Amino acid sequence: MNLHAVRAIYLFEMNRMWRTLLQSIASPVISTSLYFVVFGSAIGSKMVAIDGISYGAFIIPGLVMLALLTESISNAAFGIFFPKYNGTIYELLSAPVALPEILLGYVGAAASKSILLGLTILLTARLFVDYHIAHPFWMLGFLVLTAVTFSLFGFIIGIWADGFEKLQIVPMLIVTPLAFLGGSFYSISMLPPLWQTITLANPVVYLISGFRWSFYDVADVNVGVSLAMTLGFLLLCLVVISWMFKRGYRLKQ
Repeated sequence: MNLHAVRAIYLFEMNRMWRTLLQSIASPVISTSLYFVVFGSAIGSKMVAIDGISYGAFIIPGLVMLALLTESISNAAFGIFFPKYNGTIYELLSAPVALPEILLGYVGAAASKSILLGLTILLTARLFVDYHIAHPFWMLGFLVLTAVTFSLFGFIIGIWADGFEKLQIVPMLIVTPLAFLGGSFYSISMLPPLWQTITLANPVVYLISGFRWSFYDVADVNVGVSLAMTLGFLLLCLVVISWMFKRGYRLKQ
């Protein structure tokens, strides 16, 4: 294991975050805080509790997941896309650096940024809504697992994309709508039976449900199923990335 290479890639990506701190951390935190103000403090105070949880507290896990998914994808996608865009990817591919080391550097940095963002949003939520965490260990576990999984997914998008506009297609047109329809703002048990069944086809439901369980001991889906689905998607992403590097897909053209 070339730890020097991992450290160099990781620190380079983390330094890029510190140089753009307003965009990387402050902007998502402020955007999410607006949800807390509107849905948590204003509208939430007028709504009935869901599963015995105040509405403002109920939406916290969903909002954290919403920010975590989009930022994990964006951080990893931009991280690998820029070397492709400016041609420095060839230096990386010709260096004595293996795929696991590249992933540890780029995906590790992207996941670290997202985890920092998620924890910052949780601390910020305390200013607007009172909440508790029933299972802190599992909460942190789901946070890390989701950040790593979707950073891998973002890494795939960064390799696939051949232009800046394509970097935004999947997060904006697919992931964000799935997060909104995956129980971020409501429990799927509130839906009619047919729509409950349809909603279970949304993979984001399992992420939000498992994360919410770690807070309040309530879930729309069994927590074991949520964990299995997340791990399954992580393994799928690793297989796809391995295939991309083995074939040189959009890396060696």
